[in-house]
Amino acid sequence: MPQLPPGIRRALRQKALAASRRLSTGPEWERHVRHELDLLAPGEAWREAVTEGYHRLYYESGEAGGTWKDTRFLGVTTWKVPLDLWVYQELLAELRPGLIVETGTAHGGSALYLATLCEAIGRGQVVSVDIGHWPDRPAHPRLTYLTASSTDPEVVAQVAERAQGAGTVLVVLDSDHSRDHVLAELRAYAPMVTPGSYLVVEDTNVNGHPVYEAFGPGPMEAVQDFLKERDDFEVDRSREKFLFTFNPGGWLRRRG
Repeated sequence: MPQLPPGIRRALRQKALAASRRLSTGPEWERHVRHELDLLAPGEAWREAVTEGYHRLYYESGEAGGTWKDTRFLGVTTWKVPLDLWVYQELLAELRPGLIVETGTAHGGSALYLATLCEAIGRGQVVSVDIGHWPDRPAHPRLTYLTASSTDPEVVAQVAERAQGAGTVLVVLDSDHSRDHVLAELRAYAPMVTPGSYLVVEDTNVNGHPVYEAFGPGPMEAVQDFLKERDDFEVDRSREKFLFTFNPGGWLRRRG
């Protein structure tokens, strides 16, 4: 039957449910009335379809220059989903890390965001590593940029030295998204993550999870391989509580 206008559907719903309460001998009749008027609560398949559809719309709009590619923090381009940035804020408030390691700096928006949060909580330094150099990246007293490949052994050793004695260490991987590179990063930086803290692998949504199907094996596949190698990290789905994240399955918590 064709869908009725919302106002009429609400009115019919109330009348039908009132009649069911008067005439029925149990919940089956009410369920029958709801079904006849298409009032049953949406199932899990509907929820997943809506979430995935919005994810695709948001991502593809960004590729066209909107949404995530048109997001700024204090005027600095920040290629992140605001919901994910909020989760980072919660993580920093909970963990109060002494060191945050970010691979993949780009314009420096997320590095500035993390450094600003460190300033707000009165603790922490940010080290952001990228093979490229942008002379207009923002400066902050709690932020250090390293221009090099994130998997360069010398850079890994330098960051590892900073991690020693820093207390809680949080790592965010957001550079080259090919599976082999991300897996190399996971192997290099996982030892620096302190128990109870996080190793966040960004953009696990590409290669059809659910966007950019043509990307090829990427961060999601790297995470899957990494978790087969060691059992001291686990996927924390509670960090996906806002239903929509660019990092599904990528919020990895170190056990202990």
